[in-house]
Amino acid sequence: MLITRATEYAIRAVLYLAKQPPGEIVLKKDICQTQNITPAFLTKILQPLIKAGIVGSQRGVGGGFFLARDPSDITLLDVVEAEDGPLYLNQCLIEEGTCERDLFCPAHGAWRHIRGEMTRILGDYSFARLSEIEEENLKKANGRAPFQEAEPTQD
Repeated sequence: MLITRATEYAIRAVLYLAKQPPGEIVLKKDICQTQNITPAFLTKILQPLIKAGIVGSQRGVGGGFFLARDPSDITLLDVVEAEDGPLYLNQCLIEEGTCERDLFCPAHGAWRHIRGEMTRILGDYSFARLSEIEEENLKKANGRAPFQEAEPTQD
């Protein structure tokens, strides 16, 4: 399973916005330049995030985009689901009873467990924490120490 390119870019855009001062409106061109995203693609990927209440937009002179929620309240799961919808992994999980084998099929139970764990883990990674990890890794990239793997926020 691969996340879509739109989701990958949406994650990058939200991470960029998460690193800005709270409430700061960021110009579309600045997001495009720093994240190497075309303006048309940025507009496309931000629409589901705006609809989900993750990103806000302001039109007109001085308009742009901003995070509509605190970065600590936005998770990877929020962005993935806004862009791609709920995680199912397999057709049999979309709606109970659609598969005649789901009562006895061992793969059905495995898919359900894997989906639950994946959902839980994606929900553990806030954009506040991802921003901190990126800062730490950028400092380390300047020759100070090895990179840190992302660890979920422990609340």
